[in-house]
Amino acid sequence: MSVRSWVRRRAGQLARFGAVGIAGIIVNLAVFNLLRLGPLSPESEVAGDDDRVVTAKILATVVSILFAWWGHRGWTFRGGRRHRPAREMALFGLVNLVALALEAAVVAVSHHGLGLTSAVADNVASLIGIGIGTVARYSGYALFVFNPEPEAARD
Repeated sequence: MSVRSWVRRRAGQLARFGAVGIAGIIVNLAVFNLLRLGPLSPESEVAGDDDRVVTAKILATVVSILFAWWGHRGWTFRGGRRHRPAREMALFGLVNLVALALEAAVVAVSHHGLGLTSAVADNVASLIGIGIGTVARYSGYALFVFNPEPEAARD
């Protein structure tokens, strides 16, 4: 099967995945910046360690994962066969832990490894991490979490 035919067969699902993903990015960046500029800012007395930016990234990603669960389960992968809810949640969580680790690693390498510590650099690293995490999530959701829809029901 060619890439073109693969994309055509899944165009509707990919569009829904993209819409939920864009909304999730907005949620992710909003929470990240609220935490980075608020309770986890360098001036904050609440956060006493040097990993505030990575902590903010992890918390923001967890919030966006919860948002994505709701969107993907109810819209992106609707109508497909499913695992038992507990198993599906565990698989969803595992896929997102992998993606979270990838996202946080990009921010950590940029901020701590390369010394790029400005808000712009942190947000660029966050976006790059989100991109890498997005590829990991779609692959994981499609392969492991939400079983493929029956042939007749595919978009």
